[in-house]
Amino acid sequence: MSSSLYVTGLGSVCSVGGEEYAMLVKSAPINVRVAKPTRCSPMMGNVNEGKGLFAPAVVVARNIIGKKRFNQLRGKAIALHSQVITEFCKSIGADAKQRQGLIRLAKKNGERLGFLA
Repeated sequence: MSSSLYVTGLGSVCSVGGEEYAMLVKSAPINVRVAKPTRCSPMMGNVNEGKGLFAPAVVVARNIIGKKRFNQLRGKAIALHSQVITEFCKSIGADAKQRQGLIRLAKKNGERLGFLA
């Protein structure tokens, strides 16, 4: 059985016949499946959740007083701490950029210690 394949492209013609065609067909994959790339869902929350020195106490307190009330108290504590940092920056003459850096540092330290668990 003699089979041939003619391929054209860019003005040139290429022909493959006989045994070359059989080898070409055998070497070509039968099914090619292309999967869609998977996307990781955005991760919200603390990367150190459940870790840190104070994390167990924070989790127990949250379970006792309830999540809603706990988040209200946490928000008040964070706001109060930010005010303290702002007053400190005013007293030493630090600018707004330095103040914002100190607030970010306080948040990172809180995460590491487990206050934001």
